[in-house]
Amino acid sequence: MGALDLLMVAGEASGDLKGARLLARLRSIEPRLRPFGLGGEELRAGGLETLADSSEVAVVGITEALKVLPRARRIYRRLLAAVEERRAEAAVLIDFAEFNLRLARDLERRGLKVLYYVSPQIWAWRPGRVRTVARVVDRMLVLFPFEVEFYRQAGVEAVHVGHPVVDEVPRDLPQAWDRESGRPAVFRLALLPGSRPSEVTALLSPLLAAAGRLAAGSPGGLPVQVSVIRASTIPRRRLEDAIAAAGLEARVVEGGERFAAIAGAHLALCASGTATLEVGLLGTPMVVVYRVSPATYLVGRLLARPLPYVSLVNLVLGRRVVPELLQRAVSPGQIAAEAAALLADGERIAAMRAALAGLRERLGAPGASGRAAREVAACLGWPAAVPEPEVARP
Repeated sequence: MGALDLLMVAGEASGDLKGARLLARLRSIEPRLRPFGLGGEELRAGGLETLADSSEVAVVGITEALKVLPRARRIYRRLLAAVEERRAEAAVLIDFAEFNLRLARDLERRGLKVLYYVSPQIWAWRPGRVRTVARVVDRMLVLFPFEVEFYRQAGVEAVHVGHPVVDEVPRDLPQAWDRESGRPAVFRLALLPGSRPSEVTALLSPLLAAAGRLAAGSPGGLPVQVSVIRASTIPRRRLEDAIAAAGLEARVVEGGERFAAIAGAHLALCASGTATLEVGLLGTPMVVVYRVSPATYLVGRLLARPLPYVSLVNLVLGRRVVPELLQRAVSPGQIAAEAAALLADGERIAAMRAALAGLRERLGAPGASGRAAREVAACLGWPAAVPEPEVARP
């Protein structure tokens, strides 16, 4: 038998990483697999033939998306042309809702079997789109248990496979608040400005300015050491230039070193997204920041279901464990004030760390990528692809 062409589409760094882990498992099940599509460094290293790089279209917000719309349309047409040329029979779409839900409709019309991995947050943002999912997606593989019921009510076949971040984040890295008895000699601060260029544009400058204010007047006058965590989608030079422009002493941390740097920090200033789960699993106290254009925020308020929190870590834990600064509150002064108040309050730090200790259990058992791969294989009729017993089906 010949090769099996499979379209895979991931439009941002977190989806790229999840897709790469899934692809590795899929290739162990079906060696004839020939994946192609849209991805970044991780998927490309895992064997995906990338027709375009996800960094070309990774943005947050409506007005931000308009800036890359012509490029996104070209990539969209290129993907559909490749599907027809290769006569692909199936696709795995990963998050990236505005692009992938539209793509799913065109793929379904062409007779492809469509699997969606990592549910877009349509349960919060324009929930009416679940009707589109019901028409064009054959199976939805979700990361959080509550998503299964949401899709079940709409008639979508959804399977909870768990969150792959549980496997990716080490358990036993030394944590800053455990290493020192009593008062530390220096406060270590980790900045996570996001994985999309538009996020970094919105957040990096105020985060660096806030870090500068903390360095100039930290609690107790202690020195502050700053690390900036680089996502694979963001050029290192961009971070280094911003650090130099801010006049701040800081090091850029990337790759496998990022987990140790986050665990070794007393506090993280973190863009809302999957990164908050990584920080939380490492037990590092954090302040979450979120800012998009005013137009995007206004439209979001009109179209989104009201949610009590914006950060995944608070949503998963079901209560406000970490502070969230939104929109105008994402200013150097307010970020620095919130960070200084946390660093000076040992009881609040201890309570936050105790709450974060329950995050791993809430995210499910290890092995999410393997369970997702078996679901894909079973849906596509590959041999010996039996889902694990603990995977809950609707």
